[in-house]
Amino acid sequence: MIFESRMWDELEPGMSAELRRLLTADDFYVFAAASGNHNPVHLASQDGDGDGVKEAVAPGMFVASLITSVLGNMLPGPGTLYRSQSLTFHERAHAGEELVARVAVVSKSADGCVTLATEARRVGDDALIVDGEACVQAPARRVRYEELDVPGLIVQRHRHFEAMLEKAEALPSLQTAVVCPEADHALEGALIAAEHAIITPLLIGDPDKIAKAAKEVGKSLDAYQILPALTHREAARIAVDLVNEGRAEAIMKGHLHTDDLLKPMLDKVTGLRIGRRFTHIFVMDVPGVSHPLLVTDAAINIAPDLVTKVDIVQNAIDLAISIGIEVPKVGVLSAVETVNPAIPSSIDAALLSKMAERGQIKGGIVDGPLAMDNAVDIGAARTKGLRGEVPGHAEVLVVPGIDSGNMLAKQLAYISHAEGAGLVLGAKVPVILNSRSDSSMARLASAAVAAINYHYQKGTMR
Repeated sequence: MIFESRMWDELEPGMSAELRRLLTADDFYVFAAASGNHNPVHLASQDGDGDGVKEAVAPGMFVASLITSVLGNMLPGPGTLYRSQSLTFHERAHAGEELVARVAVVSKSADGCVTLATEARRVGDDALIVDGEACVQAPARRVRYEELDVPGLIVQRHRHFEAMLEKAEALPSLQTAVVCPEADHALEGALIAAEHAIITPLLIGDPDKIAKAAKEVGKSLDAYQILPALTHREAARIAVDLVNEGRAEAIMKGHLHTDDLLKPMLDKVTGLRIGRRFTHIFVMDVPGVSHPLLVTDAAINIAPDLVTKVDIVQNAIDLAISIGIEVPKVGVLSAVETVNPAIPSSIDAALLSKMAERGQIKGGIVDGPLAMDNAVDIGAARTKGLRGEVPGHAEVLVVPGIDSGNMLAKQLAYISHAEGAGLVLGAKVPVILNSRSDSSMARLASAAVAAINYHYQKGTMR
């Protein structure tokens, strides 16, 4: 877009300009952060007036700022300064609506002031949202820019997890065996999920340590059943028994090592195997990404061979479908996007892609090898000449091994400000795998994803 100013002596009554703008919920979050106006009636996640409806009403001064965009960008353009602005609001605009802001020169005075009629209308029904009159100081000299480099903004709002949480809260509470919630972070995550009616926790472990953890987080245990276990291995075994007896529909990791949690589940006689390998999946809510991003395997399979990767991909596709991605697009990552015999991960990626074409992997579209950039960025994919549905649009990222998976997930969390829900699939029930450093949102999201997956697999989604 070219920005060019119109000086005072060039302006004539009747000259006009306009700009269109689609209003988004993120616009209103940015406005709240910049202005300090946190009125919840403007925020898509809130019911600001208590009527049971989340309004996402456009802030009045945000709508007015669209008028300033026309003044500052087009007429009179760069260098324009306000003297005054009157505003009368006639209707309200909302997120998802498109507005057109217009200005028209009415008059100009010898002191350099230009008076313009201003308005903003809704596209579609032409409803008048706001009108008024602006008096501005026209630019004293011509200024022209072909483009201005303004830093982009990403709203750190985890909309995908918020939607999953809302969906999970409407489902029957998941009976969940919580193994060794003997530290504050481990217990609090389970109790927060219980408070949201996502799970009904069965607390397994040392009763004294659980009680101490509850005191540290200021929570009461009166409403919860505690099943005593003296060792971590015993607690994990009790959780497996509860599943086999039909008394638990999920397992949640508490304050114990992952190996101790999983070992009883892998027992060939009394464990929870269902034919596939156990694989770990992070469901990531990355600010600025329009869909959940699944990363697998970042916690269990250290250096998976091709057979293991088939299960890794299939488990990820099944989970993606359960959370609402109808036909998951799976990018199998390597260091390159072409097959290189010297890079084993590129060979595995190509084989997985072909296996999906032949129906050996079902439910999703699998493509690889893909480098990280051309898996998630359409510009990078086109630069490399990659075509198809997956390059630039991957929703599931399959990594070569645990090192790269763990690094990728933590980079997304600590550099891109993502939240990650951790789940293990391949057992009779979902296994919620939280880290000690997980936030409350991550723990809550993990429980929500587990509940959605469980009820989807059982056919009990409403």
